[in-house]
Amino acid sequence: MPFPTFPRLLAATVASLALLLPAPPADACTRVLYTAPDGTVIMGRSMDWAEDMRSNLWALPRGMKRDGATGANAPRWTSRYGSVVATGYDVGTADGMNEKGLVANLLYLAESDYGTPGGKPALSISLWAQYVLDSFATVDEAVTALAKEPFQVVTATLPNGRKAQLHLSISDAGGDSAILEYIGGKLVIHHGKQFVVMTNSPTYDQQLALEAYWKDIGGLVFLPGTNRAADRFARASFLLGAIPRSADKNYIAAVPDQRFEFQALASVLGVVRSVGVPLGITTPGEPNISSTIWRTVADQKRLVYAFDSATSPSVFWVPMEDLDLKEGAPVKKLTVAGGKVYAGNAASKFVAAPMFTFLPIVVK
Repeated sequence: MPFPTFPRLLAATVASLALLLPAPPADACTRVLYTAPDGTVIMGRSMDWAEDMRSNLWALPRGMKRDGATGANAPRWTSRYGSVVATGYDVGTADGMNEKGLVANLLYLAESDYGTPGGKPALSISLWAQYVLDSFATVDEAVTALAKEPFQVVTATLPNGRKAQLHLSISDAGGDSAILEYIGGKLVIHHGKQFVVMTNSPTYDQQLALEAYWKDIGGLVFLPGTNRAADRFARASFLLGAIPRSADKNYIAAVPDQRFEFQALASVLGVVRSVGVPLGITTPGEPNISSTIWRTVADQKRLVYAFDSATSPSVFWVPMEDLDLKEGAPVKKLTVAGGKVYAGNAASKFVAAPMFTFLPIVVK
């Protein structure tokens, strides 16, 4: 392995030390988007949080009537697409995929500022991801509609006492991607297939600048190793670019019934695990850098949603073709909270349940 020249090593060291300086508090989620020449598109993300979010999976059919959970001035809509989602505290959609292969992920962003409510219809942040999954088949559709700002996202205090400060990533079965943030009360959208990695602070434009710096250093020369968002962004970017885009013949030969998409799913899960924060780890002076509590991986072409809990010995998955998402079908729940363990295809384990209530916010 080549060694870095002294100036480059010094620059890398200075950059790493800079990341040790005080920074805004952040929970350490990471999202990556993998594409391959054969059309495979796979999203992987980690959910890092300071406590058990009591997450469960839900199968939500199309044709459900919803509102923005903010009172009389809330937007109202009927879901065009069914979805499978992972909740936070069962008061909001944190992650999920719809039946067209559109994926939405909420990650923490300390710099989020949604502005002062007034004038436009108000949408509870607990429904931001669900609105996208309900309404759009592609990223381009979503960006075109959301750029017009038909509503204003409003936030509130979560059940753990912390304010919900989040940004949203979306991706589709064609590999398109977008990152949506509210900065200084304004919606900022980064739209394009090149936006394949996302973490937390700083804002996404600054994340891209950090990525450019570390690409110049080179991942085989030096990679930052802390659990801070900027370091995880650099590692995730390098690893995502390094994993194969076609079948590893030695691997396939060793496991004859495997297909490339299975290898790709495993590779993406490996990337997400590699930037995770081990369960129970503490970071002196950084109480808001949290452990990874679960991960999801979504095959957006083949419509398979996989879930990997930090407290479970096995990964399980849900092929959407095995769920009944037609209009009029019952809402169904797969209980994950409380240490429930599943393996393999868990679609048959979903059971009919009353719909959870999205976090209501009183907007005056």
